[in-house]
Amino acid sequence: MDARHGIGGSLTGLDLRAEINRLRKERNAVILAHYYQSADIQDIADFVGDSLDLSRKAAATEADVIAFCGVKFMADTAKILSPGKIVVLPDLRAGCSLEDSCPPDKFAAFRAAHPDHIALTYINCSTEVKALSDIIVTSSSAEKILAQLPPDQKIIFGPDKHLGGYLARKTGRDMLLWPGVCIVHEAFSETELLKLKALHPQAPVAAHPECPAYILDHADYVGSTSGILAYARDMPGDTLIVATEPHIIHQMRKAEPAKTFIGAPGADGNCNCNICPYMAMNTMEKLYMALRDLEPRVEIEEGLRLRAKKSLDAMLSMAGSTVGQGDLGPVAAA
Repeated sequence: MDARHGIGGSLTGLDLRAEINRLRKERNAVILAHYYQSADIQDIADFVGDSLDLSRKAAATEADVIAFCGVKFMADTAKILSPGKIVVLPDLRAGCSLEDSCPPDKFAAFRAAHPDHIALTYINCSTEVKALSDIIVTSSSAEKILAQLPPDQKIIFGPDKHLGGYLARKTGRDMLLWPGVCIVHEAFSETELLKLKALHPQAPVAAHPECPAYILDHADYVGSTSGILAYARDMPGDTLIVATEPHIIHQMRKAEPAKTFIGAPGADGNCNCNICPYMAMNTMEKLYMALRDLEPRVEIEEGLRLRAKKSLDAMLSMAGSTVGQGDLGPVAAA
């Protein structure tokens, strides 16, 4: 085998960027990177964005291979929408605390205990839970979809209790919430955020709705990752405090180099605890090997894929072109 390409041997000395670009062409591959990936992975990707938007963009390409630099449920969604393409995830162990919080068997039992409720489920869940759901939502589409449901329709919302709680407060809908949380957004400290706001009194706060209410209460803007990026571009002033996974700041700095972006702090006063440990499992080395070996692959049994796709199709039908592009708007009054 060709040792210069690291086949069966060490990757030491490889020009990873050049090798990834070579393999991208040879494999007819498209590389996707979520905003929470490291800067080097974002910079080599064909598309950087929100999870569903990335899957839809990849499905619209003529690529044979999708290399999804994100977490498992995101790569699964790409496979649901592109069953004929090979989908690889650089590290198959890259999971999600929200997905882990909602085991399919327990979710099925919960649904069975509430037969008069429909399941409105955040996309951060397993394929099996998607298959058990009626409508999938994203942080950018949830409010629009809720507005189309009859006021007397009983709703289960999972797995993110913070997103569900925010939507309930904003829309007045009474929903039965699954008790899941994102470990990244749960780690933000209200005390440390207030200290940071005191240091930068003119700086607005932009927060993802996966944050707890005690963080959202201090936010000037609440929205999806793409919505937060749009706010960073359009906001008045030159400094923004950002309450979501800090790797998104890389895109902000590229778009607005004259502005200052500060990550909201964790309990210890810095942002290290708010780096997603699952997203960090993907590296340039693993991306290279995934393209080289076309492993690890994401595979989904066809019957399961079709059941999961039904709930995704329901969202796309109800939300249309806003999926992955919009936001949740300003914070509702307390």
